[in-house]
Amino acid sequence: MRTRGFEVVSRLEDENIKLPERSTRLSAGYDFFAYEDVIIPSVWNCLENIKPVLVKTGVKCYMQEDEVLELFNRSSNPKKFGLIIPNSVGIIDADYYNNEDNEGEICFLFYNIFPSAIKIEKGQKIGQGIFKKFLKADGDNAVAERIGGFGSSGR
Repeated sequence: MRTRGFEVVSRLEDENIKLPERSTRLSAGYDFFAYEDVIIPSVWNCLENIKPVLVKTGVKCYMQEDEVLELFNRSSNPKKFGLIIPNSVGIIDADYYNNEDNEGEICFLFYNIFPSAIKIEKGQKIGQGIFKKFLKADGDNAVAERIGGFGSSGR
């Protein structure tokens, strides 16, 4: 029986996508890698229409119903590249896996706070994910089913 892990999304099975991995045996987080080159413009050059840039990984994950994968920025990204995650942490729920919109592909959102555009290259480490158990409150009666992909539960 599978408990938790990572897979390449089907449209990229022939693209040599690198699955997340821990860098050391005591690392909590799994490092994620960009699956394509992406340019992230400086927020200073687009102040009137600031939007975070979505960086795709080509990877999806499966886990138990009482688990979540939390996505965090790499600690070196703000200092070295000026990259910050707008909401500080991303949440991947168990029902995101294989959703109809994007098959559950994990993506990172970034703003670039440096004065010049930054290029993320294919295969570059962009963030990390940590699997965690979560608890439900007394009286929790959520029964709705996921109907989409990235950001869909807040439609």
